Amino acid sequence: MTAHPRGETPDPAAGDHEAGEDTGVRAANPPATPDEGGAEAADDNGGSEESAPGTQEAPEAPALSEAEAELAAQRELRRRIEQRKAEKAGPVAAGTKLSGTAADLLAAVRAVESGEKPGTDFFDSPVSAPAPRRTAPAAPAARPSPAAGQPAARAASPEAAASVAAVLAEGGAPEALAGPATATLGEGAAVLLREDPWQLLSLPGVRPEQADGFARALLGAECGPDDERRAAALVGWLLERAALRGHTALDADEARTALEGFAVTDPGEAVQHAVAEGVVLVFQDGVDATGAEEPGGTGEEAGEEGPQAGEEPVRVLLGLDRYALAEESLADGLGRLVNSCDKGADWSQAAAAAPSPSAGELIRAASTSGLVAHSGGESARAEPAALIAAAHGLGLRALGTAHSADGRRRLAEAVGDARSAVTLSALLSGEDGPGRDADGAFALDLLVVLDAPQLDVETAAMLVESLADGTRLVLSGDPGVLGSAGAGRVFADVIAARACPYVVSRTPDPGPIGELVSGIGIGELTQVEAPGKEVVIVPVRDAGEAVHRTVQLVADSVPRAIGVPSSDTQVITVGHGGSAGTTALNAALKQRLNPGPGRFGGFDPGDRVVHVPAPGRAVPGSVVSADAEGLHLDCSGTPVVVAPDRVEASVRHSWALSAHQAAGMRWPAVVVVLPGDAAQGLSRPWVYTAFSRGERHLSVVHGVDQALPRAVAEVPAQERTTRLRPLLEALPGPDAS
Repeated sequence: MTAHPRGETPDPAAGDHEAGEDTGVRAANPPATPDEGGAEAADDNGGSEESAPGTQEAPEAPALSEAEAELAAQRELRRRIEQRKAEKAGPVAAGTKLSGTAADLLAAVRAVESGEKPGTDFFDSPVSAPAPRRTAPAAPAARPSPAAGQPAARAASPEAAASVAAVLAEGGAPEALAGPATATLGEGAAVLLREDPWQLLSLPGVRPEQADGFARALLGAECGPDDERRAAALVGWLLERAALRGHTALDADEARTALEGFAVTDPGEAVQHAVAEGVVLVFQDGVDATGAEEPGGTGEEAGEEGPQAGEEPVRVLLGLDRYALAEESLADGLGRLVNSCDKGADWSQAAAAAPSPSAGELIRAASTSGLVAHSGGESARAEPAALIAAAHGLGLRALGTAHSADGRRRLAEAVGDARSAVTLSALLSGEDGPGRDADGAFALDLLVVLDAPQLDVETAAMLVESLADGTRLVLSGDPGVLGSAGAGRVFADVIAARACPYVVSRTPDPGPIGELVSGIGIGELTQVEAPGKEVVIVPVRDAGEAVHRTVQLVADSVPRAIGVPSSDTQVITVGHGGSAGTTALNAALKQRLNPGPGRFGGFDPGDRVVHVPAPGRAVPGSVVSADAEGLHLDCSGTPVVVAPDRVEASVRHSWALSAHQAAGMRWPAVVVVLPGDAAQGLSRPWVYTAFSRGERHLSVVHGVDQALPRAVAEVPAQERTTRLRPLLEALPGPDAS
């Protein structure tokens, strides 16, 4: 590892879109509540940012492009859930769609939403044993590819938008919110907002104090901090904010504490009301909240029925139905795969011929189990590739998926067959892959999912629902990297639940970069020998110097000394804002590498860009041209057209990326920028992810002093509150009667 003295010209041979200003609502009067303070969610969700609500327009209904396939795929699960809600309020037919606890949960949701029962009726119902998972479900109706058959997003009619705009203007909110409000709340949005102004909180970017000002302008003296409508909206908003941080559930105590910060006099009563209204569901540490105290209680009145001495206190969780249904469905589906595995094929010769001991262990595990977890670094990706090749040798239909197009390319090269690897988004959308059989399931015997830590719970549920009985599923990834952009921690929960065989690779990543990253994974930032200048440290004093040194490295030092051109060198920094964030770095790099007037909405032909069709999915590419149809991009050989009204929200320059955006991709050379103001954003997973993106060379523009080793040693991954682990732990094993 080489360190340059401050001020010396660095030479290796010698030595998520910026979130806009929150202007969603202009409060007619001063806020009724104090600033949310600690309740405000940090942006740690893989590059998913909320646009300023005042700048959003009503979503139209264009035909889905290839680049928008991921968004369509993620809407598929939500569409099915909404369809189920619209059906008659009866139990789900046995053997079809959801079953077991998932079916019971859906029935409970329907009962609350229809008014048949209050939400509190479900607090004290007796605990029932988990229903046996299906082993041979009835064939579901054929499901068309989301790209071909997914209904278009709901668009606002001119009349409805005009009515909403009038209500918004009356309440002092920007009329630009009319389109999003109608798309989110439906054609009756104007009436709903007038009756319940706090429904404005359901729009992205709107904060509680802004909704309070809007409500005060409409309701006048009727408006108060303890209004039940306000309480219900705040609870829902808190859970939506928690989901942006990766949580699928929120501790009831945390919710009550947060509500106190918004001047709610009785937070417990507010939570109870939100549950009774069906805004949120209540659970007891991973299962339905049966026999537990009501979420509004303090536990003091538990008396003889409360926790006995030495017993663990009951933890009550609140959850949104979309994530609750996804976790229940995912647990049910994983249990189905475990119990329906066909062990007839003889994999022994394939395991014996494996290229490494870890690959052989993985093949043996997959031969006997319908679900397998596998972890390791970049070199360990050869082991799932060997498994796919072995399955092909046995005449099985096997496929691997990756998070990015770059990951798909690397997997295809490892397998030696370009048809054996697709991106997960392309598989789910039907853009690529084997297609679906008559029952709507993928025509596969084995599916390997690489980059599994990037798998959120809704995508995972949709994926598992598309696998037929008998299909083997292997989840493979590096547990040290940053988690998914969406809610959930599927890979970590599967491993922690011990629901399946878990193979830990013994194949280390080679070279100085591999040695450095391995140490970071166990909390140690060590100095490594780098005789070929594979790792270079460039000290800087301030953010301005950090930007200058970064441009110098990318444009001159790395190409000249390492032999990696600027086009193959990626800059990674902590955030989008700040004096050395992606916005500032991209501006400086564009001026040096591809100067131009930005005549296409800030872009010029040849600009390196990243297209973000959905939160958490960053597709790198370059600008080709622009016309009335939109901005034309080349994304890894795939032409993509971004509509003019979507360019500002979904396309940004990409010479510099955040670590969340870079997850799942690698480049020959990487420059990691750590300005002094980035210290608070550092953590061990962030450093691990950023430092492991380089294949041949890593330069670290270092301005955080001791904050870097402290982050590696003392700031582990942020824990996410989820329910999947206990649900998986409750599953009956494959040999259970």
